[in-house]
Amino acid sequence: MLQTARLPAPSASFGEKKAKILQQLGVPDAEYADASPKGSVDEGIRDLIGEINHAEGFATTSSCAGRVSVFLEGRKTAAGAGDGNEHQRREQVAGVGGKGAGGTWLYVSHEPVACDGDDGHEGWARTLGFAESAVSQSSPRGSTERRLIHFKFEPMILHVLTTSLTHAQLLLRCALQAGFRESGAVNLTCPSEKQPSATPIVAVRSMGLGFESLVGYETPGGQRRRLVPAEYLQMLLSISNERFVENAKRIARFRAAFRDAVRELEPRRNPDGGEWEDAAARRERMRAEGLRRKATLEAERNGERRETADQT
Repeated sequence: MLQTARLPAPSASFGEKKAKILQQLGVPDAEYADASPKGSVDEGIRDLIGEINHAEGFATTSSCAGRVSVFLEGRKTAAGAGDGNEHQRREQVAGVGGKGAGGTWLYVSHEPVACDGDDGHEGWARTLGFAESAVSQSSPRGSTERRLIHFKFEPMILHVLTTSLTHAQLLLRCALQAGFRESGAVNLTCPSEKQPSATPIVAVRSMGLGFESLVGYETPGGQRRRLVPAEYLQMLLSISNERFVENAKRIARFRAAFRDAVRELEPRRNPDGGEWEDAAARRERMRAEGLRRKATLEAERNGERRETADQT
């Protein structure tokens, strides 16, 4: 169990930010939307997010429980390349990694995917829209015309706003203990007049579980062609399912570590619900109570003696 010192009280500015975050998370699923392909909080970490947000000094800002995806890169050349409008052309061209300019998700799942459909290895290839059953023997005519298709598995990643450096350190210890080795924090600035308190954002992640593979490309005419056999696609799915299992174990370990760390910060109670005290504190309390009782009895005896003296 993690041993942690008392955490500082959340700042007023942090409280305002957290209130806005919780207000957004409280929107019904039918109305809630975010920037992810799914558009809402993943079911696999909904309880974890609830526990983190219930604890003082922590607020989740973005999350993904882990996913397998197939992504089609955006266009590499801009329409109207000869019109002289350089700014417009830049906006129409995909950046490094293929994002933007028509890049799109062909498939996204936040849970394991069945690998043994009734129609064999070719079934999932058809699901992705590949036009041919055989592997393409030709390559795109130029790097500026091809739009590559990526298969990717990504483990859980969680961003948490914290109200102090001490809160951030607690969360990082929990993440590292659970196996999220690439976790880290940003906004680790010291307090100043402009920013009276630091509010670090902790990223909980384990990039060692992730992997990516190029599986095909799309021609300028919109035809998708495979660069790998269908059996290879099925193997990628099988590996992803194995990674989902390990990812779930690490999430469970992180949740347990965080729960224990926060519980350590709560005041301990005795079986009657009163404040818990260790043996030394109990001895000191009983000694003090004994001295008070002794003083009270002595005062009563002195009073009785005075009354007796007055009567005689």
